[in-house]
Amino acid sequence: MARRTIQWLGTALAFGTALAAQAQSSVTLYGRVVAGVDYQSNVYDPATGGSGNLWRAVGNQWGTSMLGFKGEEDLGGGLHALFTLESGFSIDDARFNGAGFFNRRTFVGLRSGWGTLKLGKDLSISDAHWALDPTGQQFIGSATLVRGRNWGGHDNMISYETPSWGGLRVLALTGLGEQPQGASRLRKDALSVSYTAPTFELRAIYDVARDANGRFSDLYTTSRNLTLGGTVTLSALKLFAGYEQLSAPDSAAGVPNKARQYWMGARYKVSGPLTLIGAGYRTTVNNGGGSANLFMAGADYALSKRTLLYASVGNVRNGGNANFSVETTNNNPAPGGSQTGFYVGMAHSF
Repeated sequence: MARRTIQWLGTALAFGTALAAQAQSSVTLYGRVVAGVDYQSNVYDPATGGSGNLWRAVGNQWGTSMLGFKGEEDLGGGLHALFTLESGFSIDDARFNGAGFFNRRTFVGLRSGWGTLKLGKDLSISDAHWALDPTGQQFIGSATLVRGRNWGGHDNMISYETPSWGGLRVLALTGLGEQPQGASRLRKDALSVSYTAPTFELRAIYDVARDANGRFSDLYTTSRNLTLGGTVTLSALKLFAGYEQLSAPDSAAGVPNKARQYWMGARYKVSGPLTLIGAGYRTTVNNGGGSANLFMAGADYALSKRTLLYASVGNVRNGGNANFSVETTNNNPAPGGSQTGFYVGMAHSF
């Protein structure tokens, strides 16, 4: 009897310890699946000099399909360990959005009352831009007229974000280039400052991406990027405004090395399930790069907390030598041409 009692107590103790450990740590599987139909008019073919209309089955125009795991462990004393592994993919062709399986976020970190430290890969600055765009950076949105410049992630990252000081947060990060020829080669650095209040939000974002020689040589890939903007919420209406400036001072002579983008937009929650979206964007590019105006309208209809239907339509009008697409793609019109596009689809989150 004594032996059985000891065995029972041991089993109970082991079970209790397992429950305590489970209570102190957690791992969550999450994701999103997005699919739809996309149309773009007046797509130019430089090989033939002709233009045509393009229909596609697509997966990421409204938002990226993704699969991820995230976990957190309570280490005691207000200190938490955390990790995230997240992969983006296209549902229409079952391909990853980039090299590697976990191509969006792969980091481990520590969080406490002093802030959050992360090591690995993240989309921190993309998230900061997302908050300023009424479309949430859809394919027709703030990334379009900068050719996806503000979508980039940060490899080899070390980042620190402060806790909220009365609504004020600061995020600083560096993405090490890992080149023996010099610390500046292929390195990315960024600083984001935000202030959030119940009815408004202000953000300032500065990030730089260097080429293999440590220079800012391409306006839309390796350049300096400053973004300023904010939002105001008035009951069911949320207003957005932003300014973005790109510069690549080390570009070859005579090619565009400066660009400016401005935008305004709104989201209006008509009823419980329906949200209407509208926005306008304008860019000007120096050294003969031209200009472009982009306008979009869209709607999200929530079938549930996890499932929604979406539809967006847009038109871009290029001036001079500009050939921006209506979407953040390479399906461009001829220089100086216009283009109309739309996409509709469904997104399910879990």
